[in-house]
Amino acid sequence: MTLSRRGALGAALALPLAGRASAQAWPVRSIRVVVPFAAGGAADSAARTIFPRVSELLGQTIVIENRTGAGGSIGAAAVAQAAGDGYTWLFDASSHIVNPSLLRNLPFDYAAFVPVSQVATFPQAIAVKEAFPAHTLAELIAAAKARPGELSFGTQGNATAGHLALELFQQRAGIRLTHVPYRGGADAARDLAAGNVDGVLITALSAGPIVQSGRARMLAVTVLERLANWPDVPTLHESGFPGFDMSEWVGLVAPAGTPAALAARMHAAIAQVLAEPAVRERLAQLGAVPVGSDPESFGRFLREGRETMARLVREAGIQAN
Repeated sequence: MTLSRRGALGAALALPLAGRASAQAWPVRSIRVVVPFAAGGAADSAARTIFPRVSELLGQTIVIENRTGAGGSIGAAAVAQAAGDGYTWLFDASSHIVNPSLLRNLPFDYAAFVPVSQVATFPQAIAVKEAFPAHTLAELIAAAKARPGELSFGTQGNATAGHLALELFQQRAGIRLTHVPYRGGADAARDLAAGNVDGVLITALSAGPIVQSGRARMLAVTVLERLANWPDVPTLHESGFPGFDMSEWVGLVAPAGTPAALAARMHAAIAQVLAEPAVRERLAQLGAVPVGSDPESFGRFLREGRETMARLVREAGIQAN
Protein backbone atom coordinates (compact mmCIF):
# COMPACT_ATOMS: atom_id res chain seq x y z
CA MET A 1 0.00 0.00 0.00
CA THR A 2 1.38 3.42 -0.97
CA LEU A 3 0.14 6.32 1.12
CA SER A 4 -0.85 9.62 -0.44
CA ARG A 5 0.85 12.82 0.64
CA ARG A 6 -2.24 13.81 2.64
CA GLY A 7 -2.35 10.36 4.26
CA ALA A 8 1.32 10.53 5.17
CA LEU A 9 0.96 13.89 6.82
CA GLY A 10 -2.18 12.70 8.58
CA ALA A 11 -0.28 9.74 9.98
CA ALA A 12 2.32 12.08 11.42
CA LEU A 13 -0.32 14.34 12.96
CA ALA A 14 -2.05 11.36 14.51
CA LEU A 15 0.93 10.58 16.76
CA PRO A 16 0.20 10.42 20.47
CA LEU A 17 0.81 13.74 22.19
CA ALA A 18 3.55 12.33 24.39
CA GLY A 19 5.50 11.09 21.40
CA ARG A 20 4.74 14.03 19.12
CA ALA A 21 6.91 16.45 21.04
CA SER A 22 9.95 14.22 20.87
CA ALA A 23 9.37 13.59 17.18
CA GLN A 24 9.10 17.31 16.47
CA ALA A 25 12.46 17.91 18.20
CA TRP A 26 14.07 15.38 15.86
CA PRO A 27 16.28 15.59 13.86
CA VAL A 28 18.79 18.15 15.08
CA ARG A 29 21.84 16.66 13.33
CA SER A 30 22.70 14.46 10.36
CA ILE A 31 21.19 11.01 9.99
CA ARG A 32 22.97 7.83 8.92
CA VAL A 33 21.23 5.19 6.77
CA VAL A 34 23.23 1.97 6.49
CA VAL A 35 22.77 -0.05 3.29
CA PRO A 36 24.30 -3.50 3.94
CA PHE A 37 24.93 -4.17 0.24
CA ALA A 38 27.25 -2.91 -2.47
CA ALA A 39 26.87 0.44 -4.22
CA GLY A 40 24.93 0.22 -7.47
CA GLY A 41 22.67 -2.67 -6.44
CA ALA A 42 18.92 -2.62 -5.85
CA ALA A 43 19.00 -1.52 -2.20
CA ASP A 44 21.63 1.14 -2.81
CA SER A 45 19.87 2.52 -5.91
CA ALA A 46 16.53 2.73 -4.11
CA ALA A 47 18.12 4.42 -1.09
CA ARG A 48 19.83 7.04 -3.26
CA THR A 49 16.54 7.70 -5.04
CA ILE A 50 14.45 8.15 -1.90
CA PHE A 51 16.58 9.58 0.86
CA PRO A 52 17.72 12.82 -0.80
CA ARG A 53 14.05 13.88 -0.81
CA VAL A 54 13.50 12.54 2.71
CA SER A 55 16.49 14.65 3.77
CA GLU A 56 14.83 17.75 2.33
CA LEU A 57 11.57 17.02 4.13
CA LEU A 58 13.28 16.45 7.48
CA GLY A 59 15.66 19.38 7.09
CA GLN A 60 18.82 17.41 7.88
CA THR A 61 21.55 15.69 5.88
CA ILE A 62 21.10 11.94 5.39
CA VAL A 63 24.36 10.07 4.82
CA ILE A 64 24.05 6.70 3.06
CA GLU A 65 26.73 4.26 4.19
CA ASN A 66 27.39 0.94 2.39
CA ARG A 67 28.56 -1.72 4.87
CA THR A 68 28.70 -4.95 2.94
CA GLY A 69 29.30 -8.61 3.62
CA ALA A 70 27.83 -11.81 5.07
CA GLY A 71 24.49 -11.49 3.32
CA GLY A 72 23.83 -8.08 4.80
CA SER A 73 24.45 -9.15 8.40
CA ILE A 74 27.59 -7.03 8.85
CA GLY A 75 25.71 -3.81 8.19
CA ALA A 76 22.75 -5.04 10.21
CA ALA A 77 25.02 -5.82 13.17
CA ALA A 78 26.43 -2.29 13.07
CA VAL A 79 22.95 -0.79 13.23
CA ALA A 80 21.80 -3.24 15.90
CA GLN A 81 24.58 -1.90 18.15
CA ALA A 82 23.66 1.75 17.53
CA ALA A 83 21.57 3.86 19.88
CA GLY A 84 17.84 3.96 19.20
CA ASP A 85 17.84 7.74 18.96
CA GLY A 86 16.68 8.19 15.37
CA TYR A 87 20.10 8.96 13.93
CA THR A 88 20.99 5.47 12.63
CA TRP A 89 18.71 3.39 10.40
CA LEU A 90 19.07 0.17 8.39
CA PHE A 91 17.84 0.01 4.78
CA ASP A 92 17.70 -3.75 4.42
CA ALA A 93 16.45 -6.34 1.95
CA SER A 94 14.99 -9.84 2.10
CA SER A 95 18.08 -11.14 3.88
CA HIS A 96 16.45 -9.49 6.91
CA ILE A 97 13.94 -12.35 7.04
CA VAL A 98 16.19 -15.09 5.61
CA ASN A 99 19.34 -14.58 7.70
CA PRO A 100 17.81 -15.87 10.95
CA SER A 101 17.34 -19.27 9.26
CA LEU A 102 20.59 -19.38 7.28
CA LEU A 103 23.25 -17.77 9.47
CA ARG A 104 24.37 -19.32 12.72
CA ASN A 105 25.59 -17.46 15.80
CA LEU A 106 24.37 -14.01 14.80
CA PRO A 107 25.43 -11.49 17.47
CA PHE A 108 22.04 -9.74 17.37
CA ASP A 109 18.34 -10.50 16.92
CA TYR A 110 16.72 -9.44 13.66
CA ALA A 111 13.33 -9.54 15.38
CA ALA A 112 14.46 -6.74 17.74
CA PHE A 113 14.67 -4.09 15.01
CA VAL A 114 11.88 -1.52 14.95
CA PRO A 115 9.96 -1.71 11.63
CA VAL A 116 9.42 1.52 9.72
CA SER A 117 8.34 0.79 6.14
CA GLN A 118 8.69 -1.67 3.30
CA VAL A 119 9.71 0.75 0.57
CA ALA A 120 9.73 -1.21 -2.72
CA THR A 121 10.05 -4.60 -4.38
CA PHE A 122 12.47 -5.64 -7.15
CA PRO A 123 11.89 -8.55 -9.58
CA GLN A 124 14.86 -10.86 -10.04
CA ALA A 125 16.36 -12.44 -13.15
CA ILE A 126 18.44 -15.39 -14.27
CA ALA A 127 21.23 -14.33 -16.64
CA VAL A 128 24.25 -16.09 -18.16
CA LYS A 129 27.53 -14.77 -19.51
CA GLU A 130 27.79 -13.97 -23.21
CA ALA A 131 30.08 -16.95 -23.93
CA PHE A 132 27.78 -19.47 -22.23
CA PRO A 133 26.18 -21.78 -24.84
CA ALA A 134 22.63 -21.69 -23.41
CA HIS A 135 20.20 -19.23 -25.00
CA THR A 136 17.06 -20.46 -23.23
CA LEU A 137 16.19 -21.61 -19.73
CA ALA A 138 15.68 -25.16 -21.02
CA GLU A 139 19.18 -25.15 -22.50
CA LEU A 140 20.62 -23.90 -19.21
CA ILE A 141 18.90 -26.71 -17.31
CA ALA A 142 20.16 -29.28 -19.82
CA ALA A 143 23.72 -27.95 -19.47
CA ALA A 144 23.49 -28.10 -15.68
CA LYS A 145 22.21 -31.67 -15.77
CA ALA A 146 25.08 -32.65 -18.07
CA ARG A 147 27.65 -31.06 -15.73
CA PRO A 148 26.27 -31.33 -12.17
CA GLY A 149 27.97 -28.96 -9.76
CA GLU A 150 30.29 -27.50 -12.40
CA LEU A 151 28.37 -24.36 -13.37
CA SER A 152 28.93 -21.35 -11.12
CA PHE A 153 26.06 -18.99 -10.31
CA GLY A 154 26.40 -15.75 -8.42
CA THR A 155 23.84 -14.05 -6.19
CA GLN A 156 23.81 -10.79 -4.22
CA GLY A 157 24.96 -12.72 -1.15
CA ASN A 158 24.25 -15.53 1.27
CA ALA A 159 20.75 -15.45 2.76
CA THR A 160 19.44 -13.01 0.13
CA ALA A 161 16.36 -13.46 -2.03
CA GLY A 162 18.68 -14.36 -4.89
CA HIS A 163 20.32 -17.11 -2.85
CA LEU A 164 17.02 -18.61 -1.78
CA ALA A 165 15.50 -18.31 -5.26
CA LEU A 166 18.59 -20.05 -6.70
CA GLU A 167 18.27 -22.89 -4.21
CA LEU A 168 14.57 -23.33 -4.98
CA PHE A 169 15.22 -23.18 -8.72
CA GLN A 170 17.80 -25.95 -8.39
CA GLN A 171 15.45 -28.05 -6.32
CA ARG A 172 12.53 -27.71 -8.72
CA ALA A 173 14.69 -28.12 -11.86
CA GLY A 174 16.55 -31.15 -10.47
CA ILE A 175 19.97 -29.58 -11.05
CA ARG A 176 23.01 -28.73 -8.95
CA LEU A 177 24.92 -25.44 -9.38
CA THR A 178 27.81 -23.97 -7.42
CA HIS A 179 26.63 -20.93 -5.50
CA VAL A 180 28.97 -17.92 -5.51
CA PRO A 181 27.80 -15.26 -3.02
CA TYR A 182 28.80 -11.63 -3.59
CA ARG A 183 28.51 -8.47 -1.52
CA GLY A 184 25.68 -7.23 -3.71
CA GLY A 185 24.04 -7.65 -7.09
CA ALA A 186 26.25 -5.06 -8.74
CA ASP A 187 29.39 -7.03 -7.80
CA ALA A 188 27.86 -10.25 -9.14
CA ALA A 189 26.92 -8.50 -12.38
CA ARG A 190 30.45 -7.15 -12.86
CA ASP A 191 31.93 -10.63 -12.42
CA LEU A 192 29.40 -12.07 -14.87
CA ALA A 193 30.34 -9.41 -17.41
CA ALA A 194 33.99 -10.36 -16.95
CA GLY A 195 33.13 -14.02 -17.53
CA ASN A 196 34.23 -15.12 -14.05
CA VAL A 197 30.94 -16.92 -13.32
CA ASP A 198 28.64 -18.78 -15.67
CA GLY A 199 25.46 -17.07 -14.51
CA VAL A 200 23.70 -15.06 -11.84
CA LEU A 201 20.34 -14.85 -10.12
CA ILE A 202 20.12 -11.21 -9.06
CA THR A 203 17.70 -8.32 -9.51
CA ALA A 204 16.79 -7.32 -13.04
CA LEU A 205 18.07 -3.87 -12.05
CA SER A 206 21.58 -5.20 -11.45
CA ALA A 207 21.58 -7.56 -14.43
CA GLY A 208 20.03 -5.10 -16.88
CA PRO A 209 23.04 -2.94 -17.82
CA ILE A 210 25.32 -5.84 -18.73
CA VAL A 211 22.51 -7.54 -20.65
CA GLN A 212 21.87 -4.34 -22.59
CA SER A 213 25.60 -4.07 -23.34
CA GLY A 214 25.66 -7.58 -24.83
CA ARG A 215 27.95 -9.03 -22.17
CA ALA A 216 25.23 -11.31 -20.78
CA ARG A 217 21.84 -12.80 -21.70
CA MET A 218 18.73 -12.75 -19.52
CA LEU A 219 16.93 -16.10 -19.66
CA ALA A 220 14.06 -15.71 -17.20
CA VAL A 221 12.57 -13.54 -14.47
CA THR A 222 11.31 -14.74 -11.09
CA VAL A 223 7.89 -13.05 -11.00
CA LEU A 224 4.51 -14.17 -12.33
CA GLU A 225 4.26 -11.61 -15.15
CA ARG A 226 6.82 -10.47 -17.69
CA LEU A 227 8.54 -7.17 -16.97
CA ALA A 228 7.63 -4.09 -18.98
CA ASN A 229 11.34 -3.33 -19.47
CA TRP A 230 12.06 -6.90 -20.65
CA PRO A 231 8.89 -8.08 -22.46
CA ASP A 232 10.72 -10.80 -24.42
CA VAL A 233 12.14 -12.50 -21.33
CA PRO A 234 9.88 -15.31 -20.08
CA THR A 235 8.96 -15.88 -16.45
CA LEU A 236 9.90 -19.02 -14.54
CA HIS A 237 6.17 -19.38 -13.92
CA GLU A 238 5.50 -19.82 -17.65
CA SER A 239 8.66 -21.87 -18.23
CA GLY A 240 7.67 -25.02 -16.36
CA PHE A 241 7.80 -23.70 -12.78
CA PRO A 242 4.21 -22.71 -11.98
CA GLY A 243 3.79 -20.30 -9.10
CA PHE A 244 7.49 -19.38 -8.92
CA ASP A 245 7.38 -15.83 -7.59
CA MET A 246 10.26 -14.42 -5.56
CA SER A 247 11.18 -10.74 -5.67
CA GLU A 248 13.79 -8.86 -3.73
CA TRP A 249 12.45 -6.08 -1.50
CA VAL A 250 13.89 -3.17 0.42
CA GLY A 251 12.68 -1.55 3.60
CA LEU A 252 13.72 0.58 6.55
CA VAL A 253 14.13 -0.55 10.16
CA ALA A 254 15.66 1.07 13.24
CA PRO A 255 17.67 -0.17 16.23
CA ALA A 256 15.80 -1.59 19.19
CA GLY A 257 14.56 1.13 21.50
CA THR A 258 13.86 3.67 18.77
CA PRO A 259 10.68 5.52 19.84
CA ALA A 260 7.55 4.70 17.86
CA ALA A 261 7.05 8.44 17.29
CA LEU A 262 10.34 8.68 15.39
CA ALA A 263 9.55 5.58 13.32
CA ALA A 264 6.17 7.11 12.46
CA ARG A 265 7.77 10.43 11.52
CA MET A 266 10.28 8.70 9.24
CA HIS A 267 7.54 6.58 7.70
CA ALA A 268 5.43 9.67 7.00
CA ALA A 269 8.35 11.29 5.16
CA ILE A 270 9.02 8.14 3.12
CA ALA A 271 5.35 7.76 2.22
CA GLN A 272 5.20 11.39 1.08
CA VAL A 273 8.28 10.90 -1.09
CA LEU A 274 6.90 7.69 -2.62
CA ALA A 275 3.76 9.59 -3.64
CA GLU A 276 5.77 12.04 -5.75
CA PRO A 277 5.55 11.38 -9.52
CA ALA A 278 9.25 12.04 -10.15
CA VAL A 279 10.29 9.50 -7.51
CA ARG A 280 7.82 6.92 -8.76
CA GLU A 281 9.10 7.42 -12.31
CA ARG A 282 12.69 6.95 -11.19
CA LEU A 283 11.79 3.79 -9.26
CA ALA A 284 9.99 2.46 -12.32
CA GLN A 285 13.16 3.05 -14.35
CA LEU A 286 14.99 0.95 -11.76
CA GLY A 287 12.43 -1.82 -12.17
CA ALA A 288 11.05 -1.24 -8.68
CA VAL A 289 7.45 -1.27 -7.45
CA PRO A 290 6.79 1.30 -4.67
CA VAL A 291 5.13 -0.01 -1.48
CA GLY A 292 5.34 2.45 1.43
CA SER A 293 3.71 0.28 4.11
CA ASP A 294 3.27 1.67 7.63
CA PRO A 295 5.27 0.37 10.64
CA GLU A 296 2.52 -1.97 11.84
CA SER A 297 1.99 -3.52 8.41
CA PHE A 298 5.72 -3.86 7.81
CA GLY A 299 6.19 -5.45 11.23
CA ARG A 300 3.54 -8.04 10.39
CA PHE A 301 5.18 -8.64 6.99
CA LEU A 302 8.55 -9.25 8.69
CA ARG A 303 7.13 -11.65 11.27
CA GLU A 304 5.25 -13.67 8.68
CA GLY A 305 8.24 -13.53 6.33
CA ARG A 306 10.62 -15.00 8.90
CA GLU A 307 8.22 -17.90 9.45
CA THR A 308 7.75 -18.47 5.71
CA MET A 309 11.46 -18.35 4.96
CA ALA A 310 12.27 -20.73 7.81
CA ARG A 311 9.82 -23.21 6.30
CA LEU A 312 11.21 -22.75 2.77
CA VAL A 313 14.77 -23.22 4.00
CA ARG A 314 13.78 -26.48 5.69
CA GLU A 315 11.84 -27.73 2.68
CA ALA A 316 14.64 -26.83 0.27
CA GLY A 317 17.23 -28.52 2.47
CA ILE A 318 19.41 -25.42 2.56
CA GLN A 319 22.17 -25.72 5.14
CA ALA A 320 22.84 -22.92 7.60
CA ASN A 321 26.30 -21.36 7.47
